[in-house]
Amino acid sequence: MSELQTESTPEPSNAPVRKRPKPGERRVQILQALATMLEQPGAERITTAALAARLSVSEAALYRHFASKAQMFEALIDFIEASVFSLINQIQERETDSGVRIGKMVRMLVQFAEKNPGMTRVMVGDALVFEHERLQERMNLFFDKLEAQWRQSVRDMVSASPTPTVDAQLRASLIQAFLIGRLQRYARSGFRRLPSENLEASLAIVLPASSA
Repeated sequence: MSELQTESTPEPSNAPVRKRPKPGERRVQILQALATMLEQPGAERITTAALAARLSVSEAALYRHFASKAQMFEALIDFIEASVFSLINQIQERETDSGVRIGKMVRMLVQFAEKNPGMTRVMVGDALVFEHERLQERMNLFFDKLEAQWRQSVRDMVSASPTPTVDAQLRASLIQAFLIGRLQRYARSGFRRLPSENLEASLAIVLPASSA
């Protein structure tokens, strides 16, 4: 319905007037819709036509905000990176004990995944299988940076070891494998197997003795 009324209209309509989204608002709506669709079963490949239909807009309207679907996924990855590493920085600033810091970072990532199931499918790569390869490369880089965080924190804990660098690499690799495994199981179980399932007992085994 048009927002304008003609002179021949005897009374204003009671139907709601569709408001034009504020600058940037439609972009956020598109990303929220994409993330929500990624939570649904059978969302191996989401088309722009399906996304446009969900938002009740044309595909052309989508392309006014994103040049391609790959750009939409890049925006989701931007959100993941900004959210996760911002929280990691906060934990590092507040927690001086390296072991405790590792535990808090693992718990934070598990909580992030549970609150953002669609993002989890992006993180583990399930949502990127049919997309541009650069998207998977970005997620690989994300996990490389994450493993570097584990390695640095573990190195502080094993500094007295005869082989601190090797020990740090082995422990960081174990923590990384544990976390990725939890996220993959969560996504591939249709979000039924929560990554926080028996988390504390598992951390007591996986993490260095003083970190759980």
